[in-house]
Amino acid sequence: MTFRIRKAFLFPLGILAIEIIALLVSCIVLKEPVAKIAILAFMIFPVIVLFVECLFRRTTINENQIETRKFLRRKILNIADISSVETIQVKKRAFVTLCAGDDFLIISNAYSKFPLMVSQLLSFVPAETVSEETSQMAQEPPRKSTDIISCWLAVALMGFILYAQLKMHP
Repeated sequence: MTFRIRKAFLFPLGILAIEIIALLVSCIVLKEPVAKIAILAFMIFPVIVLFVECLFRRTTINENQIETRKFLRRKILNIADISSVETIQVKKRAFVTLCAGDDFLIISNAYSKFPLMVSQLLSFVPAETVSEETSQMAQEPPRKSTDIISCWLAVALMGFILYAQLKMHP
């Protein structure tokens, strides 16, 4: 089964990227100060990188292997090679770490259907590799929505800034 990053996060992140690009273009066209253009150009890079990385990220889990695809990268762990499955949980953010010798893979609850993802993963890995924290977390996986709320707030703020920019220069 294949899992992707939640669309509820990708959608506002894509809107935010478009708004920042529109604001940068308007600043260039309206001949705003170079410092303002430089700050926007600096802001665009991490937002676009995050958006592209999240857009292309997907993890496929089956009885033989776990494959994670990212933008221009791919990582595969064989289920038979997994020596430990650990969980780190900070508030509502959960990270599941899969170790296979010197290789590892980290999966967060940014994926849609994360509870299903964890249960499927734990059904394939040997029970002795799963930590107690991971077993407990799997009983009731945390659902994180603050990243989505934060992204929508950034969209609203950037939309207001873009509106104000265009309103100042009729």
